Amino acid sequence: MRLVFTKGAGKSDTMTVVRDGRADTVIDCPKQRIIPHDMVHYAVESVLHARGFLGRIAGGEDADFRMVAEAESDGVERLVEVFQGDGWSGGTSDAAAMIDLYRVTCDARGCPMLAVDAATIDAVRTRIAELTARWDAVPAGGTLELEFDSDA
Repeated sequence: MRLVFTKGAGKSDTMTVVRDGRADTVIDCPKQRIIPHDMVHYAVESVLHARGFLGRIAGGEDADFRMVAEAESDGVERLVEVFQGDGWSGGTSDAAAMIDLYRVTCDARGCPMLAVDAATIDAVRTRIAELTARWDAVPAGGTLELEFDSDA
């Protein structure tokens, strides 16, 4: 599956999901001062090889924000939220604090945590930093294409 992020000039960017044998799906990505939300999903899901929103789409589900709850993808979503919050605050939170926040978030939403440790946090942060550098270099109207391994 290919993900084509297009940088908008206004308040949102887009992600086009390209899958063999299916019509392309375009998803609006409101700007959030960091990389798009679904690009954070890419970082988390590709590093952890976990089935989240993108993994479910790669597996054949429609790109719909009303997906049925699923333990692993719910855990991915909570972790994505933790990384977004970290990004909004400069990306320097202590790994232990991020894991604690992830635990609290999962407990509050009633979903199991994925197995994460400081090395996992560092690996996702490294991927986010790489994506940020690439995304920052894209001009308005330009694109960044990513291949998503559907075996994640």
